[in-house]
Amino acid sequence: MATFLYRLGRFSFRRRRLVALLWVVILAACAFAAAKAPTAAEDGFSMPGTESQKAFDLLDQRFPGGNSNTADARIVFVAPKGQKVTAAANKAAVEKIVANVASGSQVKGALNPFDVAGAVSKDGTTAYSTISYDVQSIDLTDATTKALEDAAKEGRDAGLTVELGGSALVPDGELGGTTELVGVAAAAVVLLITFGSLAAAGLPLLTAIVGIGVGVASIVALGMSTTTTTLALMLGLAVGIDYALFIVSRYRTERADGHSAEEAVARAVGTAGSAVVFAGLTVVIALAGLSVVGIPVLTKMGLAAAGTVVIAVLVAITLLPALLGFFQKAVLSRTERRAGSGARGRQRARGGAVSGAAGSAGSAGSAKPNMGTRWARFVIRRPLAVLVLGVLGLGLISVPALDLQLGMPGDESKPTSTTQRRAYDALADGFGPGFNGPLTVVVDAKGSDGPKAAAAQAAKQLSATDGVVAVTPPAFNEAGDTAVLTAVPATGPSSSDTTDLVHTIRDEAGGLKSQTGATMLVTGTTAVNVDVSQKLDDALAPYLTLVVGLAFLLLMIVFRSLLVPLKAALGFLLSVTASFGVIVAVFQWGWLADVLGVEQTGPVMSITPIFLIGVVFGLAMDYEVFLVTRMREAYVHGERPGEAIVAGFRHSARVVVAAAVIMIAVFAGFIGMNESMIKMMGLGLASAVFFDAFVVRMTIVPAVLALLGHRAWWLPRWLEKVVPQVDVEGEKLTHGGPAAAPVAEPDPDPVRV
Repeated sequence: MATFLYRLGRFSFRRRRLVALLWVVILAACAFAAAKAPTAAEDGFSMPGTESQKAFDLLDQRFPGGNSNTADARIVFVAPKGQKVTAAANKAAVEKIVANVASGSQVKGALNPFDVAGAVSKDGTTAYSTISYDVQSIDLTDATTKALEDAAKEGRDAGLTVELGGSALVPDGELGGTTELVGVAAAAVVLLITFGSLAAAGLPLLTAIVGIGVGVASIVALGMSTTTTTLALMLGLAVGIDYALFIVSRYRTERADGHSAEEAVARAVGTAGSAVVFAGLTVVIALAGLSVVGIPVLTKMGLAAAGTVVIAVLVAITLLPALLGFFQKAVLSRTERRAGSGARGRQRARGGAVSGAAGSAGSAGSAKPNMGTRWARFVIRRPLAVLVLGVLGLGLISVPALDLQLGMPGDESKPTSTTQRRAYDALADGFGPGFNGPLTVVVDAKGSDGPKAAAAQAAKQLSATDGVVAVTPPAFNEAGDTAVLTAVPATGPSSSDTTDLVHTIRDEAGGLKSQTGATMLVTGTTAVNVDVSQKLDDALAPYLTLVVGLAFLLLMIVFRSLLVPLKAALGFLLSVTASFGVIVAVFQWGWLADVLGVEQTGPVMSITPIFLIGVVFGLAMDYEVFLVTRMREAYVHGERPGEAIVAGFRHSARVVVAAAVIMIAVFAGFIGMNESMIKMMGLGLASAVFFDAFVVRMTIVPAVLALLGHRAWWLPRWLEKVVPQVDVEGEKLTHGGPAAAPVAEPDPDPVRV
């Protein structure tokens, strides 16, 4: 691996104009294809095999034209205090507003609340109108959405309280670029501080932008929706910067050891590039593994993000070496440039590539100590105390995770500043908390001798079920063999009592089938959320087994050790459970909720655990590979275990810290968003990266390796014969390499390359 990447890096350096041109052509071609691609349809949230999905499929089949994927809206009217919405003036205002909205070109139907049973609250203070459209929400025109806003304004001018809800409301679009720009700005500052050079700080940003440009444009060109690009954009930016950061840092180290620019690039790609390839593979495994969940939209997001990570790796090992050829001296700090001539003289004295590489690997004790060196020596002098303190600290933070409650929060979790949340509250006040989460019950009476009697029996059975406060009369299709009923729970959609009610109704469906021959299915948003939560819970263990198992095998190949990958996996579990603890403490228990702008506590979104596990596992293995490969490199070059740890920290600690700070800055930007789901993801990812980088990788890892000593790198003899030798640490480059390293010559002027 190291030899192949060495040659690839040297080729990219020598043919830098050709390589750079090829990437420009690829980016332009992908952008052109994306621009010409038709607008992708919005991803439907389907879950094959679940009861709610079977019910939706049955409705689409038996009720043609009633597409459940089209947009809808709900206009909620509340009369002024002391008045009723049924008063003449208020009623006239409501009817006028509904008629105006109904005249829209994309409107399929607008129900007058005074003509529909149950659309006016019992106390007469609240009414609602349901607006249905003939297109999906992504296809609604600006005129259509403005008509809703105008309707709300007209009602408020008439003295009514008017709020809006439903899928027709366009999200605020906060993720449209602001957060990414904040992340890029934070990354630029960190890189500039880390490298002390504008060119060195700019190259990782440039290559990351090229990578996500190619990746996102490819996703759009393939016809995937914009939803699919979210994860790809976030991770593509993060890993693209990290991978380039690692290689640029290694290039500067090789230059400091006296190698020429070409040789330094080749060695940087051969060693650090090997770590990048394997780190990228662990991220790809974690993301592609999302397909085991069985939810198509998650599968698409995972595969799209995995493809973007692959592109980031290719950019790092081809385009970056080419760009380093254009900025051979510019990426060095002023101090390094001044010291360059002296280092080249020492390199000549040492006599070429072999002794120069050995000096690079074996100078742990002689190099001037930096913060990484001091910290590593502090840890290895008292490893047991540091290990116990780190594990106990993360364990304590993880305690709230024992109370983790999963659900699929809806409008009730939005800030009260949003009209969706105010509409939710108004409906709950006027019609009861369960009104916001009605259950759609489908009665398939095709196999029944009396369809109407079967539907009536289903309605009677539902009405007698504890927790159901209202049941609508059955509505049949034209064929008369399928009926739809709506059951209103007594509790809100995110309540555990409502979840229990869904399971109770489904359990009672067997009795209806035995009595009438009809099948009863429960669906609707609330039932879908219950099924999503259950499916994600069921997939969590297989997903963990698959991802951790494959990564364990990969890391065993990289480090030729059993205990190092085991330690890496256990450390990841510590950091991810600690992040779950933070999420539960804030979003369930309400700790620091006011500080973080969390207005409503409740269950953690069901997708959060598996999403966090996938993303954090990939990033955690990045830090593991970046840090431990330098330790392994020093160890195989003859250093004792303790000094190998110090050498790894001296070379990599600053890079890992910079990468982690960049990640934390990017993810923390999401905490300021209005959406509770986005806040949760941002806080979970930022805290997980902090725990994993600073507590696990920078503290627990060196403590464990110090306690294990030589045993850390032990591999049974029979496994040594089976496990392939990939030479990530570049041992072959040290012992002669694919070609003798040339003595460093004065670099050409960067302007004239």
